[in-house]
Amino acid sequence: MYMDKIARPVMMNLAGNTLKANMPVEFSPRIDNRESRAKVAYLEAFGRTLCGLAPWLEAEGGNAEEVKLRDQYREWALKAIANAVNPEAKDFLQWTGGQPLVDGSFVALALIRSPWLWQHLDTEVQQQVITQFKATRATVPGYSNWLLFSGMIEAFFCKYNLDYDPVRLDFGIKEFTKHWYVGDGMFSDGMEFHYDYYNSIVIHPNLNTIIEVMSTKKGSYAKESAALAPISKRYAQILERLINTDGSYPVTGRSVVYRGGVFHHLAYMAYKQQLPPSLKPAQIRCALTAVIKKTLESPATFNDKGWLNMGIYGNQPNLADAYITTGSLYICMDIFLPLALPETDEFWSGASLPWSSVKIWTGQEAEPDHAMDSKF
Repeated sequence: MYMDKIARPVMMNLAGNTLKANMPVEFSPRIDNRESRAKVAYLEAFGRTLCGLAPWLEAEGGNAEEVKLRDQYREWALKAIANAVNPEAKDFLQWTGGQPLVDGSFVALALIRSPWLWQHLDTEVQQQVITQFKATRATVPGYSNWLLFSGMIEAFFCKYNLDYDPVRLDFGIKEFTKHWYVGDGMFSDGMEFHYDYYNSIVIHPNLNTIIEVMSTKKGSYAKESAALAPISKRYAQILERLINTDGSYPVTGRSVVYRGGVFHHLAYMAYKQQLPPSLKPAQIRCALTAVIKKTLESPATFNDKGWLNMGIYGNQPNLADAYITTGSLYICMDIFLPLALPETDEFWSGASLPWSSVKIWTGQEAEPDHAMDSKF
């Protein structure tokens, strides 16, 4: 299983208190702060891996092999979290500084996605998690998608009836919904629009999750939630159109070495069963599977110990931006969110369907694409 191949080294080692001992930390050739990046690389790998695993860890059922594997990962996840937040553990992770706000938020998102994990942590470990999440408040987020990292941690606090800062949470929601929506399903990343995948990697999934938590817990942001729904569906359509017949896709903008993580939002919409009518679940299953295979099929994707190498197709470190380390790469786990869906769901049970590029480039009829006029 592709998910297991990627996640196993991270989860097994952190559960065994050996992540720092065994995980190689490689750097972008243009790394901006080698010493600082080295310290946080382990939290990057863990937070991003757990974020993608969490919906599947929350799920129940499946065949005997899947249930056994899930039980193993649940055990590893609980031990990994305990080691990550325990100052006495060898694998106590770095929770203070700039980058830990980002990857602490991925851990928070994982715990939002999987209440099972939170509920099965010892009380002492829960308190240590809270302490480390609070430590991230010392970082002032950049005026960009980083606002949603602060907001996600506060959404975690709110979800589990803990004291939260509504201003940190509200600020990101307000900036994106009132100032940064630029049309046709996309947001600018701060004051400038960037043609990259951050609408998918961070903005749409995080904004949707934060608003969903607040709507459920506080009955707030009803207007924003209603306006966001069609916008998120439109962006899912755009992402589906970007997947080529062989599972490749345009390599544009920064963070391209996140591989399948650039389709986080499309996977998220399938997992939440919120795809637009134009995108059939089985069609998205086939498209995402093609991306997974394409981005992982090269023998150079993994090193000889099973850890991810930098690149999109194999080992291509020169594609990595200045903030990329080995740990950063594990955000590719977010493409596996639909694994949470039961085998009876149309996503899995539906007969294979061609996605848009396959239809078009094999001479089949396909629907035209049109921009969507919408606003908050």
